[in-house]
Amino acid sequence: MPLTGVELDITRAIEAISPSVASVETLRVNRRRGRGPFAVPAAASAVVLDPAGLLVTNHHVVEDATQLSVHLADGRELPGEVLGGDAVTDLALVKVDADGLPAARRGDSEQLKVGQIVLAIGNALGLPGSPTVSAGVLSAIGRPLPGSDFIFEGLVQTDAAINPGNSGGPLVDLTGALVGINTAMVPFAQGVGFAIPIHAVERISNELRAKGRVVRPWMGLQVADLRPEIARQVGHPPWSGLWVAEVVPKSPAHRAGLRPGDVVKRVGPFEVHRVRELLESLARFPVGSDVAVAFERRGAALSTNVPLQEPPETSAA
Repeated sequence: MPLTGVELDITRAIEAISPSVASVETLRVNRRRGRGPFAVPAAASAVVLDPAGLLVTNHHVVEDATQLSVHLADGRELPGEVLGGDAVTDLALVKVDADGLPAARRGDSEQLKVGQIVLAIGNALGLPGSPTVSAGVLSAIGRPLPGSDFIFEGLVQTDAAINPGNSGGPLVDLTGALVGINTAMVPFAQGVGFAIPIHAVERISNELRAKGRVVRPWMGLQVADLRPEIARQVGHPPWSGLWVAEVVPKSPAHRAGLRPGDVVKRVGPFEVHRVRELLESLARFPVGSDVAVAFERRGAALSTNVPLQEPPETSAA
C-alpha cells in the first residue's frame, strides 16, 4: 500500500537525518563504601555538527566519563574526546578522529510553531540496531525545565517519546532539519519531553569549540521574583519586576549604583518579571557589553548602565 503524504514526509525526514545520528557509550567509575570501585556503563546519542568530526550531545551524558566510544551511522566505532561541556544548558562537544562526516542540516528554532510535527531520534534504551524514531507535536516553546527557574535558554517541549538513551539525539522537523537536541523527559508525566533549541545549540557549541567552556555575563545581583507573598512584604505590586535582595560589593551592579531594595524592570530592551527572564535576557549579551538597566527605587523610575563581566570563580552563574 503506497505511503500517504505525511508518511512520505516522515520517512524522508528520517532518511535525511539518520546518517548524522551517532550512539555514544560511556563508562564511569563509581565507588561504593566498603566494596571498592565499580564500572557503570551507559548509552546515549549524539549528532554530527561538523564534517571534521565534531558531534554534540548532552553534558550529563559525558560528565565524569572515563571512557567514551562513538558509534557512527556508517558502522565505525571511534574513541571520543570531550572538547568542552556546559552543565547549565546540558550540552557538550565531542571530537572523533574522522573527516567527511555527514553533518545535520540545521533548521530555524526561532520559527517553530506549536502543533507542528516533530521527530525524536536516538539510541533509546540502548537497543541494538538502528536508532529509534518517535513522532509527536511541538507542545510548547520557551519552557523552563520543571523544578528550576535557573536556566539560560528556554526549552522546546514535545510529546514525542523521549526515553533513556535518547539524550543527545536530534529533534527534527518534517524536512529532516535539526531543530533541537533532546535532553530530558519527565518520568512522572505522559508525553512531556524537552529539547534544547538549535539556535542555542549553535551558540553554545561555538563557544565550547573556541574556549572549552561557556562564559556568561554577570552583574553581581541576587534577585527574587515578586511573588504575591514577597510583594506584600516589600510593598510592590506582584510580578512587577525583580526585587534586589543583595548586591555583591565591587560588582558591576554595585559600581553602577544598584542597591538592595531596588526593583529591576528592564535589562536592555527586555522586560523582566521572573528570574528566568533575567537569565534569558543576560544570555543575549556578550561579556563586556554595557547594558542599560531600568529600575525603581522608592517609587522613582531610574536607569543606569551596567558593564557585564565574567563571573568570579567564587560566584554562582
